[in-house]
Amino acid sequence: MRAWRQGYIHPMLVAVTIFFILLPTIAAAQAPPASFDDLVSQATAAREQNDIPGAIQLYGQALQLNPKWQDGWWFLGSLQYATDSYAPARDALTHYLELVPNAVPALALRGLCEFEIGDYAPALNDIQRALSLGAANQSRNEKILRYHEALLLTCTGKFEEALQRYGVFVQHEAANPELLLAIGLAGLRTPVLPKELVANQRDLFVTAGNATFLFLKGDQKGAQQAFQALFQRFPSAPNAHYLYGYLLFPTDPDQAVAEFKRELEIAPSNANDQVMLAWASLTQNDPAEALPYAEKSAEEEPTLPSAQLVLGRSLLETGNLKDGIAHLETALKLEPDNLETHIALAKAYSKSGRKEDARRERLLCLQITQNRSTQIVSP
Repeated sequence: MRAWRQGYIHPMLVAVTIFFILLPTIAAAQAPPASFDDLVSQATAAREQNDIPGAIQLYGQALQLNPKWQDGWWFLGSLQYATDSYAPARDALTHYLELVPNAVPALALRGLCEFEIGDYAPALNDIQRALSLGAANQSRNEKILRYHEALLLTCTGKFEEALQRYGVFVQHEAANPELLLAIGLAGLRTPVLPKELVANQRDLFVTAGNATFLFLKGDQKGAQQAFQALFQRFPSAPNAHYLYGYLLFPTDPDQAVAEFKRELEIAPSNANDQVMLAWASLTQNDPAEALPYAEKSAEEEPTLPSAQLVLGRSLLETGNLKDGIAHLETALKLEPDNLETHIALAKAYSKSGRKEDARRERLLCLQITQNRSTQIVSP
């Protein structure tokens, strides 16, 4: 009986013990929920004290009470971006942009988030919108955004535009392997990011990027030597001779044509190379010589707008008005804002007696020209 009593715990003592254990929980349950203003103050304090996880949690709680709080979405998105939580950050910034359309910092940051999660087309759109609205006004921001824009242009197959963007970097930046690699990917028309290459692929693109870097910088002699080294080390690399020809074309079309023809020896089905050979002949007022190249390019890649354009012009200027118009109209469907196509169609419609259609195309040419001028002078 005594042993039993030594192990005995009075039920009242058990109840009291449990009460004190649960007391904080009971108190918390009975405490009134934090107000929106309280949460805002706590979130601000956490952010200013660099307690990023705590700030993210508190901003989220405040936004549940007031989803229209603009600053809350901005701080939540920017803090999530800082912790590499790119998808939630994109969503928070989207909420912010719904409340503050065309907010330049949010557009730029959302574009960077979309880049990180592999959503490349929206990323390019957001970054370019941000740049057009003035995001490049700060030097550091401009470099980050322009570099990502060039990477995204390469990923989405807009290689010539990407090279134009890198042209800005070569005037102000020293050559470094990552920049050369990125330039090489654009130059050799390879739609991937630098991080997607395996180690043994990098040398080709860095070599091509170095030659292109020197050319864009204005070092013609150094570029020539670098391209010759590229051709010797990688004699069968697709688009290497095309790249050199493309860069040479504005200032030395004869040498460019020689490079384009060397490219065809390596890659006979290179549609872009065929387009440039056709274009070179058209600029020399020799549409008969252009026509076979144009036909081959359209045969190889019928959805390539430039192939349809050079074929349409070649047919038009060799007297085949009907088929020329058909190919020019196809080119326009593939690339509606191409000024060269509208100019060629205006000429073709005029020749065929379609005066109203010709007038419409001339007006569109003026509109496109005005839009480009506006973009150039915009901040």
